[in-house]
Amino acid sequence: MFPNRIKQIAQEGGTVLNGWLHIPSTWSAEILARQDWDSLVIDMQHGMMGLDSAIPMIQAIQLGGNLPMVRVPWHDPGLMMRLLDVGALGIICPMVNTADQCAAFVGACRYPPLGYRSLGPTRARVAISENYLHEANEQILTFAMIETAQAMRNLEAICATPGLDAIYVGPGDLRLTLFGKGGIDVEEEAFLEVLERIVRVAKQHQLIAGIHTGSAAYAQKMMAMGFQFITLLSDGNLLASASSAILAETRSGKSGPAGKGQIY
Repeated sequence: MFPNRIKQIAQEGGTVLNGWLHIPSTWSAEILARQDWDSLVIDMQHGMMGLDSAIPMIQAIQLGGNLPMVRVPWHDPGLMMRLLDVGALGIICPMVNTADQCAAFVGACRYPPLGYRSLGPTRARVAISENYLHEANEQILTFAMIETAQAMRNLEAICATPGLDAIYVGPGDLRLTLFGKGGIDVEEEAFLEVLERIVRVAKQHQLIAGIHTGSAAYAQKMMAMGFQFITLLSDGNLLASASSAILAETRSGKSGPAGKGQIY
């Protein structure tokens, strides 16, 4: 069917480098799909897209040969099922604070007897596999976001949820609820100890641990800590930083190395 290369990379001890999409555009999604990302996430929680733009973005990512996942805006089983039916290969669910919430989330992504997902993979059966029904429970990925003090209190119970594949740290919200201030790429020792605990518990339950980062240097630090799913910036961040860099270089009068992959 797939096979799901995120699972393959993690099982082989590697690290998945994931791209993050805020811009509701099939064109930008397809461009990033043809880069060297291991997977791409369409962010319906804080991104600009609704369902009508997310669906063609899933198609564009698959056309570009990449693996599309979606972060849903909330614990909405109906929306999760629709996104899976059109071809999303994984769901990231925000604000999972209890084991019961996690079980309800995972159940929405699994067909019976493992869950309560309704049968009707309209596009997935065509675009992914005619045998989709019999392979989806094994290959569809479920990521529960750990991003609150309550989630940290329930971390072990959440990670013990049957059928859960991964946990994903929302560092801004997690730091905000724990220490009263947000931010990513945080170096304070107390927060790093929280991250180390998350990785340790995830590994005890044979889960992939993921986190959002804002720089290559911090991403490398998180890889060394044991995170195996690393998101770097977002499409909007990458567009802004590339624009700033080329403008600064041009105005400085100093030329850098020739670029690659320009689009005309």
